[in-house]
Amino acid sequence: MLLCLKGGRVVDPANNRDAVGDLYIEDGRIVADAQGREPDETYDVSGKIVMAGGVDVHSHIAGSNVTLARQLMPELPLLAADGGVHIPPTPSSWGAYATGLRYAQMGYTTAIEPAVQPTHAIQTHLELSQIPILDVGGLAILGNDDFALQQLKKNASESEIQDYVAWTLDHTKCLGLKVINAGGAEAFKFNARTFNLDDEVPYYGATSRQIVQSMQHAVHNLGVPHPAHVHCNNLGIAGNIDTAIATMEAAEGVPIHFAHIQFYGYGTEGEKGLSSGAPRLVEALNAHPNVTVDVGQVLFGQTVTISGDVLRQFDGRKAASPGKWALYQGEGNGTGVVPYKYKSKSFVNAVQWAIGLEIFLLAKNPWQVLFSTDHPNGALFTRYPEIFGLLMDKDERTRWLDKLPEAVREVTNLAEIDREITLSEFAVMTRAAPAKLLGLFDRGHLGAGAVGDVAVYSEKKDKVAMFDRASLVFKDGKLVVRDGQITDITWGRAFHATPEFDTNIKRRVNKFYGDNYGINPEVFDVPEGIAGREGRFAKLPETTS
Repeated sequence: MLLCLKGGRVVDPANNRDAVGDLYIEDGRIVADAQGREPDETYDVSGKIVMAGGVDVHSHIAGSNVTLARQLMPELPLLAADGGVHIPPTPSSWGAYATGLRYAQMGYTTAIEPAVQPTHAIQTHLELSQIPILDVGGLAILGNDDFALQQLKKNASESEIQDYVAWTLDHTKCLGLKVINAGGAEAFKFNARTFNLDDEVPYYGATSRQIVQSMQHAVHNLGVPHPAHVHCNNLGIAGNIDTAIATMEAAEGVPIHFAHIQFYGYGTEGEKGLSSGAPRLVEALNAHPNVTVDVGQVLFGQTVTISGDVLRQFDGRKAASPGKWALYQGEGNGTGVVPYKYKSKSFVNAVQWAIGLEIFLLAKNPWQVLFSTDHPNGALFTRYPEIFGLLMDKDERTRWLDKLPEAVREVTNLAEIDREITLSEFAVMTRAAPAKLLGLFDRGHLGAGAVGDVAVYSEKKDKVAMFDRASLVFKDGKLVVRDGQITDITWGRAFHATPEFDTNIKRRVNKFYGDNYGINPEVFDVPEGIAGREGRFAKLPETTS
């Protein structure tokens, strides 16, 4: 079937297109033109904005950590709604099914779960399979597990480490690798309460720097498109801008991605010892073209923080609001869940809010700065339109800033920034750049051969209203949203990387698990039929020109 979206303003920065024209979709894919044929269906989108479907590079939407958060905070939607957040005040409204619907209403068609514990991958994929409409993928966590640390302790070769990384991606069916406070969770077992880039993990002797570099090089050498996705040391601590920059330099030109970078943008200037490090951070980013980041923007209101950085979450429990928290530590990986309410009258929270926006607005290259709130850590994903409005409207930023503590202006730079993000830059941050970075080369753009994931928006001065509900959304060429309402339920695929590895690694890992845990790790392998639907899993697509 040939569809035509006629007369809209097509914003497709990946193909240098920003002009009024027609867009054609046939059999679920974008085609260059109708080749003289009459379309089977035509949608008049004149006066509207046409973009590729949104791609979220970092959003905690499934897995044992998210399940624990939902169990601890079933009242989150109610508390968030009481604070003015656009979310139905029922516990099910932040469940898996509702997640897919709400993302689709905003024009998103792909989302990535960034913290898959290898031993819990089956549960993660079961939950991901309950998210409708969206295509998904996961990032497997390594860097605190005993097998990887044993490899470093024994000075294993690069090829041996690569085999382990590749085996992990294979048996978890993930598309990339996540490193969380490398070595910090293991050091926490030895009663460490801080862990820096050059600190050594007790017993293993490896530094955080060595762990990051070993994982980073393994992913790169295996040819996995998405570079190592790194959660740095010292999250949320004043002065951690130095840690972030040191980690960028430690990458030594090899591709690397930094998660929720706002939480590492903190200087120590001012009377309160906290200030914006955004200018220094962006300067370092400009100097390191091998580095990409997602921001982790903060908004005021109730949320819950979820992180495998158990060391930092244990420290953060003291600020829990409501006053409850949960933390567990497993084989190399754990999770801390701490409810948190960002307050506009809080100097610290207001500075965090400003720093995130500064990073977006100061960065020269939008292909390096991807959109995220680290859902739900900085803000619920349902609040994305509010942030879009702030990025595209300086007057709106000023209105928010005027309501914050006066001291915030003294230690941040936001009031001086006039830039407003354009629609083309917005499409890069939320579509083209994350898709390219993840190796999902058939989406994030509207060139011929791309998947028919398309979002159409009614152009409005009020950008919050504009992006809160899409006018039309097509998933694989099928209409799933009209006028902000779901019209059809489809089920997407889970993408995963398939790097080759020496099968001898299975024997070594099996022996390790058998000797230490009395279990065969094959019980953690994600089966093909886990979703009960054919074609659930798909390899990463080949590069499209």
